[in-house]
Amino acid sequence: MSLYAIGDLHLHFGSQLKAKMQLSDPAWVGHEERFMDNCRRLLEEDDVLVLVGDHSWGRDLEECEKDFDYIRSLPGRKILTRGNHDMFWDAKKTAKLNERFKGELTFLQDGYEDYKGTALIASKGFCFEGPFYLDRKGNVVGYDEKDKAHADKLVKREEERLIANFEQAKADGYERFILFLHYPPTNVLEKDSAFTRLASRYNVSQVIYAHCHGKRRFHDSIEGKYRGREYSLVSGDYLDWIPKKIM
Repeated sequence: MSLYAIGDLHLHFGSQLKAKMQLSDPAWVGHEERFMDNCRRLLEEDDVLVLVGDHSWGRDLEECEKDFDYIRSLPGRKILTRGNHDMFWDAKKTAKLNERFKGELTFLQDGYEDYKGTALIASKGFCFEGPFYLDRKGNVVGYDEKDKAHADKLVKREEERLIANFEQAKADGYERFILFLHYPPTNVLEKDSAFTRLASRYNVSQVIYAHCHGKRRFHDSIEGKYRGREYSLVSGDYLDWIPKKIM
């Protein structure tokens, strides 16, 4: 039984919405078929696939129905975490989603899921992405203070949710953790954040994140070994639609 991860499928079988990247970037042409083929080639039915946010462009569950059919047809057990474009997912109604899709899909935001004695912890996360003010040479010389203050509030909310999840897992006897975020753990200006500090505090072995699309965004945050932890970007276009084996 292996653990895989990938994010940002941005399915739209039941919705007309699409991002500019899906309209202009060749990496997205036929991505649904390529991803399905790769999953069927790599995954066994007892494997676990974590989908790290931005699953569907559907604005509600009805518009997501065909997208969920697609996800259900993927091999293995599917665990979904929440992304910034998942409009169908009300943060306060995660339990209702799990009740509705019981035995088919797991929606992970509160608490944790077990994988071979390791607690899988997840939340959407957040980081301040600007606007940044640049000089003529492209150097950042400032940013919008009001937007930064709002972002700090969102980071605090996500931090508190994750602490509760970690503490619940610790109370249940877990000592090994993998952290899944949708947003990257840091923005382009940061070397540290609430999320890197949580990873250190709880001795997380891996931090898995998505959200960064297109070659210009692939290296916006931490990659590889950092302070004893492995940081991995798993956006679908970054992985060329091949799910990454985590364990």
